Amino acid sequence: MDTRLLLLLLSLLAFIAQAELKKHGKHDKRRGREKKHRGRFEDWAREFDQSDDQSEDDDDEHDGGWLLELQEVRGSCDPNPCLNNGVCEERRNGKIKCDCPKPFKGRRCEKAKKVCRRNTCRYGTCVLTSTPPFYECKCKEPFKPPRCESDSICDPDPCQNGGKCVKDGRNFECVCPANYDGQFCQVGPEDCYEGDGESYRGKVSETEDGDECLYWNSYFLLQRGVDPFTAFDDDDGLGPHNYCRNPDGDVMPWCFIRRGRKLRWDHCDVRECSDNMTTAEPPTTTRSPEPEPVATTTKAPDVTTATTPAPVSRNATCGKPQPRRMLQRIYGGMKAIPGANPWQASLQVKLSGSNQDFRHTCGAVLIHSCWVLTAAHCINKNQDMQVVLGGLDLGKKEDFEQTFAVEQAIVHEKYRETSAAVYNDIALLKLKARNGRCAVETQYVKTVCLPNATFPDGTECSIAGWGATEDSDYGSSQLMDADVLLISQDKCSDASVYGRIVDDNMFCAGYLQGGIDSCQGDSGGPLTCERGGTHFLYGLVSWGDSCGKANKPGVYTNVLNFMDWITSKTGGIFS
Repeated sequence: MDTRLLLLLLSLLAFIAQAELKKHGKHDKRRGREKKHRGRFEDWAREFDQSDDQSEDDDDEHDGGWLLELQEVRGSCDPNPCLNNGVCEERRNGKIKCDCPKPFKGRRCEKAKKVCRRNTCRYGTCVLTSTPPFYECKCKEPFKPPRCESDSICDPDPCQNGGKCVKDGRNFECVCPANYDGQFCQVGPEDCYEGDGESYRGKVSETEDGDECLYWNSYFLLQRGVDPFTAFDDDDGLGPHNYCRNPDGDVMPWCFIRRGRKLRWDHCDVRECSDNMTTAEPPTTTRSPEPEPVATTTKAPDVTTATTPAPVSRNATCGKPQPRRMLQRIYGGMKAIPGANPWQASLQVKLSGSNQDFRHTCGAVLIHSCWVLTAAHCINKNQDMQVVLGGLDLGKKEDFEQTFAVEQAIVHEKYRETSAAVYNDIALLKLKARNGRCAVETQYVKTVCLPNATFPDGTECSIAGWGATEDSDYGSSQLMDADVLLISQDKCSDASVYGRIVDDNMFCAGYLQGGIDSCQGDSGGPLTCERGGTHFLYGLVSWGDSCGKANKPGVYTNVLNFMDWITSKTGGIFS
């Protein structure tokens, strides 16, 4: 064989192998590996040499405030929309202004001024404080405050619980006594979590892959649009530390981590308690009582035998989620939490009559016990369909899921698709009842309310789905959600955005500078807007030019314009 051809073939095989490793990502974790907790100076130096791309000015040019002004966002000070104890002031033109306490800024005091700049904390994490200078450097050993530049290896000894610090050049290692673990021997024999770890208050601060956790008040989090202290209802054990916690009802404790300039999260390397073991530190905070779910058990009842729980119906409970709390990814969004989007559904398909497994193809939304809305372009007459309600992770069967076959698909009569846009993109799916009943209402399965009025331009609404993300072109296995702004019809149909192809049965939502958007795999999913504590289905994910692209926001089917059609096709149940 020609030598050049052989080299080309070997290069191609290497490229394919590398692509496969990237594709499988977290599924290739090596468990049971030998753990070493070494102070790796070279690794840390490499990480912090990829320092934040923070500019040295405080201009609002890049913080999105200009977009809000461009879209003529109006509002009211009741309730107070200002975060972080900002004071709301109403102006004569109907706009609002938030007077922000230091160090916060932004239209709603949602951002902090850039007190942490490039190399503020050379080999450490810059965290926010409430008093001047409004930051503090948390140094990585062996570097010392105040700027984490000078180092002093093993002096003083950083190892806890009798651990011994051993030097190796500019690196060090803590040799821990029996039953102690962690980089500094801080993890004791009774440091474990019970249940899902919501009450965990231990000292594990590393992930399953050995990454060090970020401090919960790290400036790096805030600069990436994540503020745990406003995202969660109470502090949930969060604080000025980097210990693992589970504030949002995940399956086990987790934390945020940093990969160069990217923000990530991962589950932590913390033990689950055995039956004869209790956690070393009981909860130190008082939690607000959880709202009681409609069903009496966490697991959704078997719809073929349950008699007590009521079927989902169009009643006072529609549009009222009961989330267990709030944690990225729909484009630029965050991992959804259990119960936050109980009307979200996964439309799954397979070739008609085949033995293939069902696979997720589109989002959908529950509007009645036996009726689901989705996008018309998701329907293929040659496929069998099923709808999964209540699930978060497409990669596994979850106890609170409810699955139904689709008995009938009704596509809008005037649905049409062109090379530029999709029109009247709406379809109804009738679920196949079991023993005369369809979906059963639980904390994780509820109907959304259908709209009865318009929402003003600039309203902040929510989207959710399993579609493509920044990190996965093929979709996310975890349900993701994000907030987007309703964009005026004039701006949506402007020549710089979508022009004349947009009609009155569709609208735009997102951010004109790009970044946060729905994407492939999200189609048919809900855009909901909240009023008075109730969530209304205002749009269905329909189409768009790419994902998260500047001046190309997502385009949504205007559900309000199709209420008469929905009522007529469902036998008048919404009249």
